[in-house]
Amino acid sequence: MDTKDKVIEVLKTAILIERRGKAFYAQAARQSKSEATRQIFEMMAEEEEAHISFLEEQFRNYVANHEFTSGYSVPEEDDSEVERLIGQVKNEIDAAGYEAAAISAAIDFENRAIKLYSKRAEEATDEKEKAAYKMLADWEKTHHHLLYRLNEDLKERIWNDNNFWPF
Repeated sequence: MDTKDKVIEVLKTAILIERRGKAFYAQAARQSKSEATRQIFEMMAEEEEAHISFLEEQFRNYVANHEFTSGYSVPEEDDSEVERLIGQVKNEIDAAGYEAAAISAAIDFENRAIKLYSKRAEEATDEKEKAAYKMLADWEKTHHHLLYRLNEDLKERIWNDNNFWPF
């Protein structure tokens, strides 16, 4: 496969991953009984939509001009709002229920995206392409970090609730 075909193949795979992630987060938001968890999943679905838009722009530009656009960075998040939602989620959901399972599954989605973007950032020879995938990997890492924190807090709660500690 030549370089152009590889770039297009990775872009198509990335768009598909992001569309699946968005669909997953939107469905999880609809099914969540917890308001805070619904808000987190809706936020994640919106960010997946931003990833899709970014990747589709890169795809169009690459097909037309054989290059990536430039000048992108990970958007800043409102940490206080995220912290507020994390606190609420931990109090609103069952650590072994649907929402917790969805959080765990979402971690897998984010891991796949991080792996794809990190690998392509390493392989790319074009600096704009390399920067685009590095930015996407970093953005996905912020999602992973949020979900991982939630999962660890919920896991600890279920261990405490069920006396899983040996002491």
